[in-house]
Amino acid sequence: MINRTVLVGRLTRDPELRTTQRGLSVLSFTLAVERTFKNKDGSRDADFIQCVAWKKTAEIINQYCHKGSMIGVDGRIQTRNYDDKNGQRVYVTEIVADQIALLDPKDSNQRQQGGYQQNNNGYNSNQNETDPFVGKGDTIDISDDDLPF
Repeated sequence: MINRTVLVGRLTRDPELRTTQRGLSVLSFTLAVERTFKNKDGSRDADFIQCVAWKKTAEIINQYCHKGSMIGVDGRIQTRNYDDKNGQRVYVTEIVADQIALLDPKDSNQRQQGGYQQNNNGYNSNQNETDPFVGKGDTIDISDDDLPF
């Protein structure tokens, strides 16, 4: 079975990092994702999708993102439920962010220090350091023979 979700959208508010009783970092956030089609008024509606990030991924979002930051989320859909104060059963469906990519340009976001990608395994890299073509000003010649497909 497959449970995979890929989203690109903007944070609807500044992130607030919390810590569980066991000391794990957790961050809940809402991602505004534009629909691919226009409504009858000619504008695009957005879906507001609840997401949660854990551990280092949560810390990276908290450190480098703010309200309006564009991020990519690769994750899975999770459902859970709990009983509220009144004894009513509350059902929650959310995206658990396994990997994220910060998609804002560096100079548009003062909190963002680079094009970091992060996943729950602790991997993160500055894309500018791993991309040998950034800032070189050279063009790349690619023919159909160079492509693997």
